[in-house]
Amino acid sequence: MCEKCSPDQLHPLAPSRRSVVLFAASTLGLMLADAANAKDTKTPPKPQNVLSPDAALKKLMGGNARYVDGTSRRHDFKHEREALVGGQNPYAAVLSCADSRIAPEYAFDSARGDLFVCRVAGNFANDDTVASMEYTVAVLGTPMILVLGHDNCGAVDATIKSLKDDKPPPGHIPSLVAAIAPSVKASAQQSGNALDNAIRQNVIDNVAKLKSAAPILNAAVEQNKLKVVGGIYRLATGKVELLS
Repeated sequence: MCEKCSPDQLHPLAPSRRSVVLFAASTLGLMLADAANAKDTKTPPKPQNVLSPDAALKKLMGGNARYVDGTSRRHDFKHEREALVGGQNPYAAVLSCADSRIAPEYAFDSARGDLFVCRVAGNFANDDTVASMEYTVAVLGTPMILVLGHDNCGAVDATIKSLKDDKPPPGHIPSLVAAIAPSVKASAQQSGNALDNAIRQNVIDNVAKLKSAAPILNAAVEQNKLKVVGGIYRLATGKVELLS
């Protein structure tokens, strides 16, 4: 076939394979962008939970004050369930001990979809709890995290005794001891009650661990999108005392 009779000359308006591919790619890109924009502009399930870190902490502690006073609100769980079927946007996350006397949802007078809670004996941040906190911050947009210790923590007390007696506890409990041991050792030279000191130090250390967890949590803290604080739940009163 001569040059004058080439396919491009016979069909000058026919798109080339390259242009078709580029067009398809650009169309797909626009579709993905539209989907992302639609997600970004979608009204959150609980608009009242879209808060700054400071406002989230204030709301959390306001709920604790109501709980302590015995004036907890009546929550409409039926309609909250319906609103939360398609998603969630908790205003705070709590890393709490698994102790049966500590119930963050009650202690902060919260409703469904308000708190993203991780619980483990000794309220320490391991890979799983850090990953969970990364999820709630990066995906759900949660603006604050509270590490919540409490009086007379059995996990911390067991760690103190294990280190003192140089005797590991049975079963899988040594994994808890290993996680809490650095805080117990760090507080060993402090004056006062050894258990109280270790409980406080454990909270402080895990706040620091979450604040510095790269690459997600530390970046959110640096950008003032996330506040990480610590507190102690008092069993006798239900009051949560924040640590400075």
